[in-house]
Amino acid sequence: MKRPASARIDPYSLRLFLTTVAEGSIVRGAGKEHIAPSALSRRISDLEHAFGAALLVRSPRGVELTEAGQVVFNRALRIDQDLQMLVREVQSVGGQASGTVRLFANMSAIIGFLPERIKAYSAAYPQVTVSLFELDTQEVLRACLDDRADVGIGVKVDVPAGLESWPFAVDPLIVVMPQGHALSRKRAVKYKDVLAFPLVRVQAGGALDTALHARAAEIDVAMNTAVSVSSFDATCRMVEAGLGIAIIPLSASSAYAGSRRFVRRPLDEPWADRVLCVYALRKIPRLRSVQTLIDWLTGKARQS
Repeated sequence: MKRPASARIDPYSLRLFLTTVAEGSIVRGAGKEHIAPSALSRRISDLEHAFGAALLVRSPRGVELTEAGQVVFNRALRIDQDLQMLVREVQSVGGQASGTVRLFANMSAIIGFLPERIKAYSAAYPQVTVSLFELDTQEVLRACLDDRADVGIGVKVDVPAGLESWPFAVDPLIVVMPQGHALSRKRAVKYKDVLAFPLVRVQAGGALDTALHARAAEIDVAMNTAVSVSSFDATCRMVEAGLGIAIIPLSASSAYAGSRRFVRRPLDEPWADRVLCVYALRKIPRLRSVQTLIDWLTGKARQS
């Protein structure tokens, strides 16, 4: 059964449309709403497809309303005002957080930190459902910017325009090797010494893998890849089998390489102290459920 066109028209896209018209430009509208211009443009194109009419005339000088766009603009303005009033009224009733929060996080955050924190949060806020998705840090940031994620967790990076960030956890990088490996005699291992041996790579092209490649290039040493896998548990199994050594976060090494079959040593580099951050699209006001989760993850909420 074909969905009616109205089912494809969402309030957020209408808000983006209003801002773009007010700013006279997709780029300026994107900056005002803290979203990527390409994402905003897609939203407006989807609206035009849903209405079956062009809403904007685009030119190098900016955008102008079509006749159909003027009709949509007038009605969307009233809808947006009504929705903002509705949010304020609902949030003022009882003060109880409820609903679903979309949490996107990278692998190390999910493995090392989130299970216990989500369990405690759910006990404190039983009316809130946390919907958790695993993505690489760059994809987490993109999901936040595109408003597909309410809250994101990933490696600390330069914060893109439109996002807010808060410290979440420290998760230093660890060298994992099998028992009896030549590097096991060291108390800490320099990266150039790691690169002298075959490596088990995790998530080729991901944030950690890309960072390690960049650091190897800085010291002009090639990485000797033994095998590439997609998860930390698979990485540790390859190390256990003697295929190579690996650099993974402490959280992952604690979960998968804590037995006596492994040796774990700190990576002796200033950049090895990885910091994880919480990210969210800058919004005023935020839904109460989203704000309570941010406060909980960042330690601002009172936790027993």
